Amino acid sequence: MGVEQVSQAAGMFAVTNIDDLVLLALFFARAQGRRAAVWRVVAGQYLGFTAILVASVVGALGAGLLPDRVVPYLGLVPLALGIRAAWQARHGRDESDDMAPDLGDGPRVTTVAAVTFANGGDNIGVYVPVLATAGAGGTAVYVVVFLVLTGVWCVAGRLLATRRPVARALARQGHLVLPLVLIAIGVVILVGGGVFGR
Repeated sequence: MGVEQVSQAAGMFAVTNIDDLVLLALFFARAQGRRAAVWRVVAGQYLGFTAILVASVVGALGAGLLPDRVVPYLGLVPLALGIRAAWQARHGRDESDDMAPDLGDGPRVTTVAAVTFANGGDNIGVYVPVLATAGAGGTAVYVVVFLVLTGVWCVAGRLLATRRPVARALARQGHLVLPLVLIAIGVVILVGGGVFGR
């Protein structure tokens, strides 16, 4: 694993999962004081994010069937998602996820997994073009880093669950930063793929 690839994967994970960190904090707050519920949140997060990774890798493999000259145009996907997110942030639209009500013993694994996967629809749009151009070795690096950082996100979400002001501030900043990062990722893919000439 090259240090540069690992840092790129870590950076991409962080910027595409800022909102997930806030959701995790909310789930952990509901699980407060119940060890089994805390582990259900962790299991649900891994289940949901693994589904996102599987969909992304399958999508990237499908993109591998495209002619090489078409693959860089997949950068239009994160670019469009970034523009949409910027438009929504500008117009004050908050697409908060519906979190199913829990039983008295805290969040269910399936609830956390479903919310994680639904919240990761944009992530798939970002990951597919990146993985399609990363090759087999690069894809393996992204997958390993993403899975390790999912655990780190769970720890951070648990810590945030006891610090509400931090979670609120992160939610506010995430809505502002995410569109810019998505647009930047799309532009990097387009430029790196030679769409605008070399």
